[in-house]
Amino acid sequence: MRNFYAGKHISQGYYKSFQPSELNRQWLLDDIEIQQLLSRADRQIGRLDMYSEYIPNIDLFISMHVAKEATQSSKIEGTQTNIEDVFLDKEDLGIERREDWVEVDNYISAMNKAIQKLPELPFSSRLIRAAHRILLQSVRGEHKLPGEFRTSQNWIGGASINDATFIPPVHTSVQELMNDLEKFAHNDKNFFPDLLKIALIHYQFETIHPFLDGNGRVGRLLITLYLVDKRILTKPVLYLSDFFERNRILYYDNLMRVRSHNDIKQWLKFFLVGVIETAENGVATFDAILKLKKEKEELIQKNSTRSHHLLNILEHLYQRPILNAQQVVEFTGVSMPTAYKIIDEMEQYDILKEMTGSKRGRIFSFEPYIKLFL
Repeated sequence: MRNFYAGKHISQGYYKSFQPSELNRQWLLDDIEIQQLLSRADRQIGRLDMYSEYIPNIDLFISMHVAKEATQSSKIEGTQTNIEDVFLDKEDLGIERREDWVEVDNYISAMNKAIQKLPELPFSSRLIRAAHRILLQSVRGEHKLPGEFRTSQNWIGGASINDATFIPPVHTSVQELMNDLEKFAHNDKNFFPDLLKIALIHYQFETIHPFLDGNGRVGRLLITLYLVDKRILTKPVLYLSDFFERNRILYYDNLMRVRSHNDIKQWLKFFLVGVIETAENGVATFDAILKLKKEKEELIQKNSTRSHHLLNILEHLYQRPILNAQQVVEFTGVSMPTAYKIIDEMEQYDILKEMTGSKRGRIFSFEPYIKLFL
């Protein structure tokens, strides 16, 4: 890493594009601080991944993790959708908020479908393009070659290419660079720790900027896909977008510093700190979920004469923490008047809270659970 060379600027006439060095080569880890951070990151991911094996029905809770990732990753790009909005129907939102909602919903679909495809379609350009196609459905950028690598020059920052903050490589080298990235991801001959590998892959992907739109969201999505594909994680329970959003300036500065100063070490340290902090927060969140689950189940069993209905609804709320009276009817088979009595009871137990403030079309949220992810 001491002799790392990020790449070079190449004149394209009236502008200079950045041509990154290839990733697929032998890497030497010679920094003690990075090794120490890597060891801590491995331990914390191991602790987090244990929940995938020991929590029954952990898939119930993963949907909230994906929802948080989707909102935070999209927020970095300027989308303003809250985690509660994710679980509303599109029609329940004001018209001015619907396009942002669709972008976040697309991110969730892209993540879920990519995870489902991993057993038959490992981490690859093909998988990346498939996820990108879903991301750009019916949103801003839908006409910018969804699912296809760009065929023209793009740039980052600035009103035009002339005052751009960064100009990625020319489009004719995108396929070659992505092939190199894919080979590096699956190169088992030249060993390099997987957490450092995905840190390099994320940096390289953002530098290549292979799509005309949606590169940031796809690049962050790739982190989780890679960790699941390499079985570092049994389930997709680690998402770094919240860390990147809270440290947005550092995130972009560290990526740019690699290109301008060949400082790959600072980027790797930043990435590993993000993994450590995110994994620690994930462990704390799962502990809090288990505590909340036990507390509310005991409260229902002790006090409710309709405990079987309330427990049934509570199970649904962990996966989708927003509901209305009609859904209570569908989940339990009770009449509408009884559904409202159940909702009233769950409000008394501080499980549900009305969130619209209206008398008709009321929607209720599992607020104590949602707060664990804020």
